[in-house]
Amino acid sequence: MTPPTGAVTAAGLSYLTCHSCRLVSKRPPNTGQRPLNCPRCGAHLHRRKPDSIARTWALLIAGYILYLPANLLPVTITTSIGYTQSDTIISGVIYFMTSGSWHIALIILIASVVVPVIKLLILTFLLISVQWRWRWRPGERTRLYRLTEAVGRWSMVDIYVVTIMVALVRLGALASVQVGPGAKYFAAVVVTTMLAAASFDPRLIWDAVEHPNERPHSR
Repeated sequence: MTPPTGAVTAAGLSYLTCHSCRLVSKRPPNTGQRPLNCPRCGAHLHRRKPDSIARTWALLIAGYILYLPANLLPVTITTSIGYTQSDTIISGVIYFMTSGSWHIALIILIASVVVPVIKLLILTFLLISVQWRWRWRPGERTRLYRLTEAVGRWSMVDIYVVTIMVALVRLGALASVQVGPGAKYFAAVVVTTMLAAASFDPRLIWDAVEHPNERPHSR
């Protein structure tokens, strides 16, 4: 979906949206590039999120780095009658599959392995498309971003499972479950990707269509 030629936009009419309270304000005439504050909450007003591309790239790179130890290090450390077993996310999925709980294994696989990877790849794709000024299917790319932003938080389901297990399995010397270092890295991956999605400004997708000769900006 491409906007019609000469379509009227809020930015074209000098309207600015507050990133804090979402109030739409009109830039007074003859103010130029002078910083403005939201009349309701006092936050600085910007045409686009400040340094959106740089912030999102930084968070994405951190997410890629954190994803490796999140999957290689144990998420849980189980001790039962003197026997200790460490499980990563993948080994936990395999355990549930071999024990017949394939539906639990499928949920953990999708929420804890597939979703974080897809979210990282989609945000990377969107950033590249914005920086290269692609005009290809801006509506579909915007919906793809909204979907990614909505489902990303469900990756925390694995952390919730670990937390419940640690709270329930407290049988003294017989059995205990402890949180492994991989859980901390995985939680960091989820939070980092959520922040990356929040830092990305999808309006930059449409800037390439409406203003093809301008460089991508964040102001």
